[in-house]
Amino acid sequence: MSRALTRRELLAATAALVPARHWRPHPLPVGVGDRMAWWREARFGMFLHWGLYSILAGTWRDDERWAEWIRNNAEIPVEEYDRLVERWDPVAFDPERWADLAWRAGMRYIVLTTKHHDGFCLWPSRVGTFDVEATPGRRDILRDVAAAFRSRGLRVGWYHSIMDWHHPDYLPRRPWEAATRPVAGADYARYVAYLHEQVEEILTGYAPIDILWFDGQWESTWTHSHALALQAHIRRLAPDCLVNDRINGSGRPDGVSLGDFGTPENVIPDTGTPGKDWESCVTMNDNWGYKRQDGNWKTPRRLVEMLVETVSKGGNLLLNVGPMGDGAFPPEAIARLEALAPWMAVHGDLLRGSSASRFADTARFRSTTQGEVANLFVHDWRPGPLFLEGLAPMPLEAAVVGADGSRRRLEVQAWDGGVAVILPDVGEPSLLPCVQLRFGGAWGVAAP
Repeated sequence: MSRALTRRELLAATAALVPARHWRPHPLPVGVGDRMAWWREARFGMFLHWGLYSILAGTWRDDERWAEWIRNNAEIPVEEYDRLVERWDPVAFDPERWADLAWRAGMRYIVLTTKHHDGFCLWPSRVGTFDVEATPGRRDILRDVAAAFRSRGLRVGWYHSIMDWHHPDYLPRRPWEAATRPVAGADYARYVAYLHEQVEEILTGYAPIDILWFDGQWESTWTHSHALALQAHIRRLAPDCLVNDRINGSGRPDGVSLGDFGTPENVIPDTGTPGKDWESCVTMNDNWGYKRQDGNWKTPRRLVEMLVETVSKGGNLLLNVGPMGDGAFPPEAIARLEALAPWMAVHGDLLRGSSASRFADTARFRSTTQGEVANLFVHDWRPGPLFLEGLAPMPLEAAVVGADGSRRRLEVQAWDGGVAVILPDVGEPSLLPCVQLRFGGAWGVAAP
């Protein structure tokens, strides 16, 4: 072993770490381990926002500002929006292609919008008529998606909106509809019964369903007691189905939390979510539903960095695709999924089943933990020493994982305050290169 470098020598050779908050993995809730095990293993899923709004592609009467909220934001009268049903015939819908893209990109579960806020249902509902059965296409999207994704080994989840701008009994109405859709005769209790019936349909008609992912719960009409009753209904029908925290209703007592995991949106929390499983849902561009004019696509490198950052903090990443009205994925989304595929083929197993980092956040890398192994994903790759302050003991081996899965052993040097891994010049690195440290037993990182 080489002599231990002094701090002065190391800091002279490379930039110092940026001081940062130190944190540790948080204990997880007791009693949900078995049900959550596959979800914690997966770490990466695909969100799919698809519905009538996809036909409009973000444009209403030359106004191009909208996406999946277009019915509300463009103030489209319900009778005009309903005419989109006549245009729903997704001839390019290919669920096997969707599933293949997701699997090769390293995703291990999906969440599809069964019904978004506009109320349109992607399956033939027994208790409604605003659904695919009323369209020229008539295809049961849920049936075909579930079959295709399961055949590739992915778990299946359904998004379902509690808010419903179409149902005559849902309250409150949109403020701009006050004059055209009076509330006389509306019965919210009747809507809640409808919601329960549809949840039962999508849960039991395509069983087993792995996740029910709720949204649109924030209006005051949806109360804590409503949420408790719906969660109990789900638990009776499918005890192992996971439920996200957006089932929660208004008036919830302080400290009471429903659902199995938290759902921060388009943000990765600084330190994860203490004491609770969590999943960040993130768009590839700026919108959830398909919007033709939205060209602000994240690069493949940025998507990989977001995935690694999320997993390094103990969370899952749910990455969105908004299919076009004809059912095809946007070419830009396909290009990004295909760019992720070779990187995930090599590095996916370094993320799946891993737990949060034991290192302080640094300016140069994020890491995941797999028992006696630490995986350092180095976003600032510079030949020379990568200093790991507080790390003990010395790793038995350090290696850089090549883009083809090969391993190149690296020199490791002791230092009086930690360990330095000597990074080589690797030329053009992969999307995000990884250094893997292997220990012979317990290891840790002292707080700075």
